[in-house]
Amino acid sequence: MHSPEHCFTPFKASLENIELPERFTFPFYYEPHPISLLAAQELQQHLQTQTDWEHNFGLEGKTETAIGKMFGVLVVKNKLGELGYLSAFSGKMADKNLLPGFVPPVFDMLREGSFFLDGQDKINMINAQIKALEADPLRSQLMANVKETRHQAETSLATHRSMMVENRKNRKMQRAASAEMSVDDRNELKKQLSQQSVVEKLQLRDLKLHWEAELARVTAELDALENNIAPLKQERKTLSAALQKQLFAQYRFLNIRGEEKDLRELFANTTAVIPPAGAGECAAPKLLHYAFKFGFEPIALAEFWWGSSPKSEIRRHQHYYPACQGKCQPILSHMLEGMQVDENPLLTNPAEGKQVEIIYQDEDMAVVNKPAEFLSVPGKTIEDSVYLRMKQHFPQATGPLIVHRLDMSTSGLMVIAITKRANKSLQRQFIQRTVQKRYCALIDGVLEQDSGIINLPMRGDLDDRPRQLVCFEHGKPAETKWEVIARTETLTKVHLYPKTGRTHQLRVHCAHHQGLNMPIIGDDLYGVKANRLHLHAETLELEHPITHEPMRFSVEADF
Repeated sequence: MHSPEHCFTPFKASLENIELPERFTFPFYYEPHPISLLAAQELQQHLQTQTDWEHNFGLEGKTETAIGKMFGVLVVKNKLGELGYLSAFSGKMADKNLLPGFVPPVFDMLREGSFFLDGQDKINMINAQIKALEADPLRSQLMANVKETRHQAETSLATHRSMMVENRKNRKMQRAASAEMSVDDRNELKKQLSQQSVVEKLQLRDLKLHWEAELARVTAELDALENNIAPLKQERKTLSAALQKQLFAQYRFLNIRGEEKDLRELFANTTAVIPPAGAGECAAPKLLHYAFKFGFEPIALAEFWWGSSPKSEIRRHQHYYPACQGKCQPILSHMLEGMQVDENPLLTNPAEGKQVEIIYQDEDMAVVNKPAEFLSVPGKTIEDSVYLRMKQHFPQATGPLIVHRLDMSTSGLMVIAITKRANKSLQRQFIQRTVQKRYCALIDGVLEQDSGIINLPMRGDLDDRPRQLVCFEHGKPAETKWEVIARTETLTKVHLYPKTGRTHQLRVHCAHHQGLNMPIIGDDLYGVKANRLHLHAETLELEHPITHEPMRFSVEADF
């Protein structure tokens, strides 16, 4: 019988000077509370000294097979009122999902004799059958036959059509030359030429029929084998869907009121509808479910990354991260019902009390200096933005005002289209990438080189918007040129020149381990939060949309 106290770890350090938080952590945007930091530090010490299991986090240079992990700590009070913490890891670790000292998964799919393992065994058997049938040498030979026959057919028909085109030209020339002949000879020639055309068309028809028959013959032989594989694939699909449905029903999550919902219910009203792979296996849902199940009172939460970064995501060793949106938001929204939780800072208007400085203006366009933490366009919950301020400032504007955007956290220059005619020209310049932009950034670390170019394709993180990933398979090309302006003992100031304009491009290219591997100071998504993101669009060069005169604007960063 599992004892809940096995996962409860009393603090080793003194809590004398730490005040408990008044509300529970808002898990999607937070700075770890001091008591969470202490719990995380004690867990990290345990990770460095424990000998119960082995896992390659990539901290000792073995990065090829390394798998970093997200860990979570939940500070709790037990039934005796004692403070301690619960620990969890995401997914599996050391090829197990149950390790001493860590809370168990909400559902242990790897438990011996579980329906999941039985179901997986059946699917694996079908996979083995499909693999054996697909590896049959006869199948490979028949596939090659079909490919070769199709190629021969295309070549044969193409050759005949080319011959017909050439003969048609010759007949046309003969008809033109027949003007000098007698009427009878000319009519005889026309008859012969006409018969030649008919014969060639009939030959093309017969050729098509021949190759259709040949293709049907070799395809039928292949289909006979494929027909043995298709039912197995359908059976695998049916079994997988049924197993997934059964699995979703086992992941049932409690909240503080004792209400329970499974994954299917929790994702039913989301855009995804079907829970994504790994939903419910993250640290935060595991921790809260365990606390509610065994009567621990949740006090504060923190999650940190341990180990080398994955190839696509930006995760830095020992850095703290919020819960992901795609997998955890529907689950945690239910689990936090009935609890006093910190306010969501993303619902607070960050632009309140700030002004948008207009540094240039004529009847067609304007250029503004956007403050940091100021939306370019209205968001889901906050309308205040550069667009709204410009709409108020230019009430007679016929243009859409916003031609391009800056991230909310980035400060700097934006061009505004006041008239329709200006917008068309400015849009074309941005699409054709003739607008020259230079950004200034302060990054966390000292760059040894003086300049370089970063080419890392990017796409959105479907499981954790608005974060972006580096993805060489599905990402869009993204290129940034950089050069060092100044260095200190711990920081580097750089100029950044984006050739493309992907979302978060400069932030990702700086932070990713294949880029500069140094996040921009104050980057709350890919680095560590500070008073602001130290990224500023300081120079903008373009052509006036009406006069076509070259224009250059510059505003220095205030950091």
